[in-house]
Amino acid sequence: MIKEAIILAGGPGTRLQTVVSDVPKCLAPVNGIPFINFIIAYLKNEGVTRFIFSLGYKSEIVTDYLDVHFNELEKVYVIEKEQLGTGGAVKKACEAVTAQDVVIVNGDTIFNISLPDLLQAHHSKNAACTIALNHMYDFERYGTAEFNKDGIITAFHEKKICSKGYINGGIYILNVSEFLKKDLPEKFSFEKDYLEKYVAEQTFIGVVFYSYFTDIGVPEDYEAFQKKYSDSPKAVKSNSSDDNITTIIEAIGTFFDLLH
Repeated sequence: MIKEAIILAGGPGTRLQTVVSDVPKCLAPVNGIPFINFIIAYLKNEGVTRFIFSLGYKSEIVTDYLDVHFNELEKVYVIEKEQLGTGGAVKKACEAVTAQDVVIVNGDTIFNISLPDLLQAHHSKNAACTIALNHMYDFERYGTAEFNKDGIITAFHEKKICSKGYINGGIYILNVSEFLKKDLPEKFSFEKDYLEKYVAEQTFIGVVFYSYFTDIGVPEDYEAFQKKYSDSPKAVKSNSSDDNITTIIEAIGTFFDLLH
């Protein structure tokens, strides 16, 4: 079971600022609950015990929130003084990882997959990076991945209008030492400058999941997730700093169980 996670939550969330302008995207409220609670609940459900938060934009708001509400959580803050891109953020956060492999998730995305299943595939192929793929229909916001019968990714394709395809679901298991061996700059894109650049020479595995997926990076998807959660019989609402965070996290965990 994988025990450490990097949560990428440093971006400004430009597209979402029309509806959430006062806090970073990872703190966007859902039924009064900051979205980061959903990320933490999902990862705890999957067995993660150590959390590495990669932060940048308005990082002090995030650290203040986590220090108050998750004071007992084993956590590390890795804070960018300037935007490093997804790759630079991962590289910097990897310095805080203690294990051979780490799971990486985006702070604005929920993909309700089985991390033990993803880890098993990662180990079975001795992969440098294993990516959770989502089978999606009628989209244009995402690039796609192509893979062979053994699950080895052979190519990545740019964003375009697609009737169906396998998208990068934003969850990775990364072999840290293999990643850090690469001569990578301080600022770079994880997707373009690592995955796409090295797909022919490193073993990247794609594992397809047919699980609930949402990316709250645009207002319409953010609003859809708010409705999805508020309509759930297990939804709780938080309006106070005194709310029991354990109760909230347990309720969110049950919500994820219902989505399977």
